[in-house]
Amino acid sequence: MKVPPTKATASVVQLKARLSEYLRRVKAGNEIVITERGLPIARILPLDADQRRASREERLIRAGVIRPGRPGGIRKSLLETPPVKISGVLDALLANREEDR
Repeated sequence: MKVPPTKATASVVQLKARLSEYLRRVKAGNEIVITERGLPIARILPLDADQRRASREERLIRAGVIRPGRPGGIRKSLLETPPVKISGVLDALLANREEDR
């Protein structure tokens, strides 16, 4: 059973002291409202799946693990199946098959 996202409130002091804990909550889908002297000043929200994926892709590109795609996608010539050239033993077997018919 998936728990619905909740809102939590943290003061700047609490956030600084337990940042890892609050970030775990955000990764789990929760929203954190940051307060200063009791007044809300900011929100920390989880990224949606597309934003996380894009960020990961950008990190991998910067690290040189992957290269970005070319504009326009994959060249059509790479998607075409090259013609198969039959030679040698296979030619002889096919010729025998034709003779037997």
